[in-house]
Amino acid sequence: MRETFVHLHVHSHYSMMRGVSSVTALCRTASALGFEHLALTDDKGFYGLINFLDAARRFGIHPIVGTTIGTGPDTAVVLAKTPRGYELLSELTTRRHLDADFSLLRDFPDGRRDLVVLTANPEIIKALHPRRECGVEVVPGPGDRRLLKMAHSLGVPPVATNAVHFAHLEDYSLHRLVRAIDLNLTLSNIPREEIVRPDQWLQSAAQMERRLPHCPEALANTLKLAGECHTKWDHFRTIFPHYRDRREDHFALLLEKCRKGISWRYGRTSPAVEERLAEELDLIGAKGYVDYFLVVADIVGRRPIHCGRGSGAASLVSYLLGITHVDPLRHNLLFGRFLNPERKDLPDIDVDFPWDERDDLFEELRRHYGAERMATVANHVGFGARAAVREVARVYGVPAAEIKEVTRRMSFWTEPGAMWERIGTHPKFRGFPLDPPWPEIIDLAGRLESLPRHLSMHCGGVIIAPDRISRHVPVQRSAKGARIIQWEKDQAEKAGLVKIDLLGNRSLAVIRDSLAAIRENYGKDLEYARLNPVDDPDTREQIRTGRTMGVFYVESPAMRLLQQKAGCGDFEHLVIHSSIIRPAANRYIRDYLDRLHGAPYEPLHPSLAGLLAENYGILVYQEDVVQAAMILAGFSWGEADGLRKVISKKSREQLSDYRSRFARGCAARGVSPDVVDRVWEMFISFSGYSFCKPHSASYALVSFKSAYLKAHYPAEFMAAVLSNGGGYYSTFAYVSESRRMGLTVAGPDINESAWNYRGGDRCVRMGLRQLQNIRRSTLEDILAERGKNGPFASVEELLRRVDIPPSDGMILARSGALDSLSGGLNRPRLLWFIEAWFNGAGVKGTAGHGQISAFPRPRARIVVPPLPGFSPRQTWRHEMETLGFVLSVHPLAMVEPMARKLPHRVTKAADLHRHVGERVCTAGWPITRKEVLTREGEPMEFVSFEDRTAIYETVFFPSAFRRFCQDIDMNRGYLILGKVESEFDTVSLAVNRVVKLPPVLED
Repeated sequence: MRETFVHLHVHSHYSMMRGVSSVTALCRTASALGFEHLALTDDKGFYGLINFLDAARRFGIHPIVGTTIGTGPDTAVVLAKTPRGYELLSELTTRRHLDADFSLLRDFPDGRRDLVVLTANPEIIKALHPRRECGVEVVPGPGDRRLLKMAHSLGVPPVATNAVHFAHLEDYSLHRLVRAIDLNLTLSNIPREEIVRPDQWLQSAAQMERRLPHCPEALANTLKLAGECHTKWDHFRTIFPHYRDRREDHFALLLEKCRKGISWRYGRTSPAVEERLAEELDLIGAKGYVDYFLVVADIVGRRPIHCGRGSGAASLVSYLLGITHVDPLRHNLLFGRFLNPERKDLPDIDVDFPWDERDDLFEELRRHYGAERMATVANHVGFGARAAVREVARVYGVPAAEIKEVTRRMSFWTEPGAMWERIGTHPKFRGFPLDPPWPEIIDLAGRLESLPRHLSMHCGGVIIAPDRISRHVPVQRSAKGARIIQWEKDQAEKAGLVKIDLLGNRSLAVIRDSLAAIRENYGKDLEYARLNPVDDPDTREQIRTGRTMGVFYVESPAMRLLQQKAGCGDFEHLVIHSSIIRPAANRYIRDYLDRLHGAPYEPLHPSLAGLLAENYGILVYQEDVVQAAMILAGFSWGEADGLRKVISKKSREQLSDYRSRFARGCAARGVSPDVVDRVWEMFISFSGYSFCKPHSASYALVSFKSAYLKAHYPAEFMAAVLSNGGGYYSTFAYVSESRRMGLTVAGPDINESAWNYRGGDRCVRMGLRQLQNIRRSTLEDILAERGKNGPFASVEELLRRVDIPPSDGMILARSGALDSLSGGLNRPRLLWFIEAWFNGAGVKGTAGHGQISAFPRPRARIVVPPLPGFSPRQTWRHEMETLGFVLSVHPLAMVEPMARKLPHRVTKAADLHRHVGERVCTAGWPITRKEVLTREGEPMEFVSFEDRTAIYETVFFPSAFRRFCQDIDMNRGYLILGKVESEFDTVSLAVNRVVKLPPVLED
């Protein structure tokens, strides 16, 4: 059937909060309607361009590239007729986002052969038409005859469009919804001009002809334009960063740096090093990665503490350049996982830096490489389940309190597309009415989950181009002002942009701060890069026993339990554990533990015995999948690596194809169907996310460094953990852990506390940063004055030397920070003194910033009346208000006298191992929880509790979860009744009853 019309003005859901259909839905619909061409013209950019080109290819559509751009009424659809036109349009779009005084008319580039402008604005056409190709956009409806007359009067062709915003008529309600959300209005209050007409969907050519019978010329012109536009956008050249150096031979420079690295890492070379280095350099040169390695080496050389990870850690070149710190020869890391002759996608090197150094590093790189050459990859932020429900309910005018009652019950994971089913069956909604309009709200919220909402900055992906990035993709600013490209990482990779992942890591900051404290306290200079405690007995014991709260990557309940069950503290087993802990592999962890402890097993297939020997016959790493597919089915490197990627993305259609190819390949080599099924099932356990061995090894090394510091310098380490915002647990949980380690945790002190926590001599001193509801400027002024003129001798001297607002003075007193200056006054008398100071008559002093102080200074000595001290409960309340938790006692200590009156003997957590198989009662304060689904799809939960003796793990199986899931509050204590179970000498409590203990801060 001959094409008679082409849609040249189409918005997908990448016209964020306006369009609502995916590029796949649009291309599928266009193909079903018989269209051969389709343009994508999203607002102000190319956010979904690469995905559109993929979808067009799948559905046999010739893609036309364009955008809708401008400001206010000066807006037009601009199509790229040539590849150069795309570059011009990308640069123009960048200016639209970055230049505050952007003007479409002034900034529009020359390029009559490269661009075409479609608009209904006559002023734009009058300004641009002499030197640019233009057309009058004619949308069917009121005023279309006027537009035809305008086209003839201006001497430009009319071009019909439907200004499409959704694929189907029924999507109009979703368009209205996102507009209401975007405008923060209810549905009934949306201004008419903020929404499109209901008929602006992807209509067929016949429907468009019926709507525009009076202007066949406008319909025909769409075909003419489509024929003139470039549509073969199926190839993008790879864009590597360029290393700036006066030497032209960068390969020789890379080799020279590697030679220096051999001396640094090994002392002298060896045949194994030379063979591996030659192999890697040959492939790096052939693939064009020479400058990439030099640039990454330059970046990591700017910060002494970093962790190169991901598949790049399999590279000897990375190790010699100091990018990574795990020896790939010693640990048998496969370079082919990073680069191999058949790999077509673009691998990148991931490097972690201390979380609080990354922004400064980015700024340093911008100065060095140039702002126009560097930008960060974007994230396309969508609607999470709770956010979607919250936003839709608000648009429907549901009261905020009612919305909160629904969303707070949605702490569980919700699969996209199954929201109503999960909510309708979840125990947290048992007995909770969801009357209309809630069914409609939840249905619409489920449709929102796939829509991008806005852009944010990717956690670390950086593009450094050899020229202006804006030639390749539009650049705009994030909410925080950073330059970001419009594509997320997958589209950037498909477009040929080679990214470098520079990520922030709190644990590296913990290590950095611990090393600084050790240097200050003991004069020991432990160099991060040379700290390799894999053979240290105390570190191994720390890891073997799972005493790893605060230790990088091995502090989660699941990881600590795995370490305890395995009973291995060596590096090699930790590398396995760091990878096998992935959620989809839970069923194989039991097999692994059985085999680790001596159970006999047969390899999946004799040909895999050598490959999986160190993993006890279980596929653990991504490269195990790759190599198993090559060995069993004869896959090439490229095929096997493609399988790995498809598994991680869980593409059902592609997985089915690979499953068939894998089975055929295995059959041709005599592998039985039973083995094929078992191997494939293990392959699928890598879905979602999984690790390659070099990544696990890199993480395990950082874990060892962290565990070493915790074992040998516990106060310094825990202070660093607390200063850097902790990790998996709350501040209170780390304070409790510090005490269980035998450390003293001292409260804030006006003379002793720094901004951060400080550790030394088996004491952790709380930092002033922990104080709540106090001005940061007040604390900074106190620290600055103390640093300049020495400690404070009294409260009166503090108040004379530093301008402290009265409310801040009260917080300092209630927190205990002024106890050392109180001169024997109890806290009620100290508070009385401070209030009298601020209320007394006096002269005004000079503020620290050159301003006249608003706080009076009394002339006479203040006489404080005798007042009784606070009760313990009043002190606890003040600590909760000022510190965020009770410091002076463990919260369970406050309710233990009450617990003793209950008809249950309370067993200490540290004694649970003595009661295996018995039913016991424990007291517990929850510190973390994780809800999961059983194989049958039923919710259950793992909750970690602590008492004053230990942390212990509990399991709420589905029946217990249904009964008690609405009762667990993370801010109160409980009596937990259950049966003590043991697996591999590691105990947990299977819960069958929960009793709330009284709130600790109520009288």
